[in-house]
Amino acid sequence: MPGDFTDVRFLTVAEVASIMRVSKMTVYRLVHSGEMPAVRVGRSFRVPESAVHDYLRHSYVDTA
Repeated sequence: MPGDFTDVRFLTVAEVASIMRVSKMTVYRLVHSGEMPAVRVGRSFRVPESAVHDYLRHSYVDTA
């Protein structure tokens, strides 16, 4: 069913920054640039956990 968010886990910007080992400002930049989808809740953002995994998967650089 479209729009069914019952199984979506949302993370705070601080949690995303911790998972990615980057600063909160880096996460805010990704959100504001549209590179990472997020939902605005009041004055803060929540990022779907799957979006973090998708971003990391698609941003992976093979250095070999």
